[in-house]
Amino acid sequence: MSSAAPTPTPAPPRVAVPFAAPRRLAVFNHKGGTGKTTTTVSIAAGLAMRGLRVLLVDTDSQGNVGVSLGVKAERTLYHVLVMGLKPQDVAVKVRENLDLVASNETLAAAELYLAGRQNRDRVLRDRLAAAAADYDVILLDCSPSLSLLNQNALVFAEGIVVPVACDFLSLVGVRQVLKTVKNVNSLLRHPVQIHGVLPTFYDSRARICRDALSTLQEHFGDRCFTPIRATTKIKEAPSQGKTIFDYAPDSHAAEDYALAVDRLITGRAAAALPDDATDDVEELRAANA
Repeated sequence: MSSAAPTPTPAPPRVAVPFAAPRRLAVFNHKGGTGKTTTTVSIAAGLAMRGLRVLLVDTDSQGNVGVSLGVKAERTLYHVLVMGLKPQDVAVKVRENLDLVASNETLAAAELYLAGRQNRDRVLRDRLAAAAADYDVILLDCSPSLSLLNQNALVFAEGIVVPVACDFLSLVGVRQVLKTVKNVNSLLRHPVQIHGVLPTFYDSRARICRDALSTLQEHFGDRCFTPIRATTKIKEAPSQGKTIFDYAPDSHAAEDYALAVDRLITGRAAAALPDDATDDVEELRAANA
């Protein structure tokens, strides 16, 4: 008489990883050219490197997140939204602790699908709910528009990180972000808030950058993160399918994004602004030494 198979040992209960920021984060700005996708990818990679399990979701039909990470996915966010597949079954493993639900031009069809649904601004929230238990953080990269898909992203999110290029037009664009958040709160009845504003392309030699940073600090106070210094390294990394931490780990951009990740994890601001030099200036000095 055969003996019964041994009862499998249950997996140990998941221990929550300390994380000060909301665990559902959207990186969002109406204006393009603010470093939004680079910021999303860098934050996701940085959190994963610190041991948090991260699901990165690209909600932009341009699909730049996958390109930036050198990932080609057969199934995308379209399959989650329209076909009803679980995010875990669509996600591609990028590295340890980091999975990606990629996107491409099929999201245009997904927008049409959403438009015909009841509770059309909550479909993404309902679909991603199945993944919440498997990840410490779910991070959304949003397109620079006020689309129905972005409404879904903001209704899912608990907090928003707004990358803002240090120039005049980007400052003007922040007003529209504030207006959108207010509308999501009042019209869609979802209490999402701006968790942080991240100044990008900062060069302390340029007066407009200094003025822009001062304006953001004055308006947002502690919610204004340490700026990301301008460097060509951050533009080169996606062409190699690498994050800034892998492509140029000693660069100022890697240092600055690491500070942003620290801020999200601990909730504490950096002690001081980064020094004046950019990587480009450092390279110039080295070449002329």
